[in-house]
Amino acid sequence: MPTPVTNIPVQQASLDPLRGRTVAVLGYGAQGHAHAQNLRDSGLNVIVAQRAGSPRHDQAVADGFSPIDLPQAVRAADLLIWALPDDAAAEIYPTAIQPHLRPGQTLGFIHGFVIHYQQITPPPDCDVILVAPKAQGRGVRREFLAGRGVLSLIAVARDHTGHARPTALAWAAGIGSHRAGLLETTFADETEADLFGEQAVLCGGLSALIHAGFETLVEAGYPPELAYFECCHEVKLLADLIYEVGISATRDRISTTARYGDLTRGRRVIDADTRDRMRQILAEIRSGAFAEEFLRDRAAGSPRMQARQAEDRAHEIEQIGQRLRDLMWNQTGTQVSK
Repeated sequence: MPTPVTNIPVQQASLDPLRGRTVAVLGYGAQGHAHAQNLRDSGLNVIVAQRAGSPRHDQAVADGFSPIDLPQAVRAADLLIWALPDDAAAEIYPTAIQPHLRPGQTLGFIHGFVIHYQQITPPPDCDVILVAPKAQGRGVRREFLAGRGVLSLIAVARDHTGHARPTALAWAAGIGSHRAGLLETTFADETEADLFGEQAVLCGGLSALIHAGFETLVEAGYPPELAYFECCHEVKLLADLIYEVGISATRDRISTTARYGDLTRGRRVIDADTRDRMRQILAEIRSGAFAEEFLRDRAAGSPRMQARQAEDRAHEIEQIGQRLRDLMWNQTGTQVSK
């Protein structure tokens, strides 16, 4: 059963447990670059492991790091932050990481997938922790530079040294999350809730809803440009408002027509059948069926994912959207004034 989330007083988050120690960020991708830079800017000793010859290696160099290979980083560090793809764990860990671990090290994860679905088995004499910022890497970096932070989830799967939790809190403070908020949870709950949110709402559910709305208007004879604006473009405006003030307060800020339509029609779109399918999706996540399916597809070269991506890239909404964005934005990314 899920474990209640506990609020952690931000005063408990001190950098001291990591001062004088070495932090290795394994991978310089979407989250890795933000954690590496924020921790370094917080005054900690940070090294980066990233394969030479890759664009991310070049970016790490441009950001002032001297990337090394995984075995070197593992041997040198006290805290290892896994910022590598979930599906690469079973291949990378046994050869590039496990043989180089030593007792007392800490394995840190930004997402619980690898541990929860047992893609690797850390040795019993290492701590295993999680710090999961509730934002994409660019947001983690942007908020840190602005003197703020993003809320992070904290979890401890193994505390061999007795210092696992303070280490996790120091890591969270190093990326700026103590400025926003810290919540304590478990690897299982973070993993399963995160996957469900991505699949049913934030990514899968949202993109499918946008496509369905666009197609409904176009099939009814409305210009695709209008369909794009009403069903895709304006999502950002409402999402930003919900992010700032919540759902109920957002309703107070929209027209009475929109509010009435929201309250009387939304539940006809997301009905009992939709909720049943959401429960099925959650059941697949909790049982491990989704993880098995995902890893099987990746091992085969991602044929299912690539086919779905190609299908969506060919959708009319992509061509219409690109044309309209070209009208609205100039080459510097600044919105064209009207």
